[in-house]
Amino acid sequence: MSNSETSYAKELATLGHALQQASQLCRRVKSELVISTLAKADRSPVTVADYGSQALICRAIKSVFPDDSIVAEEDADALRLPAQAGVCAEVARRVAHVCPVNPPDEVLRWIDYGDALGDSDRFWTLDPIDGTKGFLRGGQYAIAVALIEQGNVAVAGLACPNLDGGIGAEFMAVRGCGAHQVEPASGLVRVSATADCAQARFCESVESAHSAHDDAARVARALGITAASIRLDSQAKYAVVARGEADIYLRLPTRRTYVERIWDHAAGSLLLREAGGCVTDCAGRPLDFSRGKGLDRNRGIVATNGLLHGQVLAALKELGLGQPN
Repeated sequence: MSNSETSYAKELATLGHALQQASQLCRRVKSELVISTLAKADRSPVTVADYGSQALICRAIKSVFPDDSIVAEEDADALRLPAQAGVCAEVARRVAHVCPVNPPDEVLRWIDYGDALGDSDRFWTLDPIDGTKGFLRGGQYAIAVALIEQGNVAVAGLACPNLDGGIGAEFMAVRGCGAHQVEPASGLVRVSATADCAQARFCESVESAHSAHDDAARVARALGITAASIRLDSQAKYAVVARGEADIYLRLPTRRTYVERIWDHAAGSLLLREAGGCVTDCAGRPLDFSRGKGLDRNRGIVATNGLLHGQVLAALKELGLGQPN
């Protein structure tokens, strides 16, 4: 273990334990097909597993680092509505299968640990289930957690329970120490050595609402890419590029006012960078995690194996895609 990894040993141990608990809950909910949904303002589904995962991760972090704040995707307000009493009880029941909890209201408190704004020098950010539609359809989803210090991602953990044909995979990264797959087999992960765009493999979102597929197709044509795009949900895309199974991941804005959220990219971006790749916005600017919940100084996401990054940015500029307003 390097000096940097040693200095974050407690964070890594906490993160690994939290991801294992959250993955266990999510796998159990999915296997039993007992899924209760609510509606978020953006109409994407919120599942019992989503809330349960957040409760477990927030509890794990706060039990070891009580002074750290957490920026998470969910809050428990909807679960407190009388009409959602059944969903609330199901969340508490699922959490109790993994971690003793008494009374059930304690689970709501754990969920609400994630209500920070991201305006401190050190905080955690998490997406308890990134890719909820993938989770529901039996596709890819991820549990993503990252520690941010002074606006930079310092530690990242990414669990992808349905990757590799359902075997699942878990990844860890510490800034300056490389990226590792820690489950089911341990080892460094590295990006591909593809330097010719014509040989590149493209990776993008399944949901067209998340990224402009038509614009991505234009970029692919401009780069001479002929292989069909690999489409999968969640930050599993970062893992696929980090392991060299794809070379380019684009998330192109679908509307000019859209602002990416930090929990959707913090963990995955560090994992890919530590695997030798490069992550910027569409104008080539580093992702700025110092602005609270949103990446409001960035527009779009370009994630590559590094060797292709300049060519992708040049194509985006030539096509006028994802450029600053």
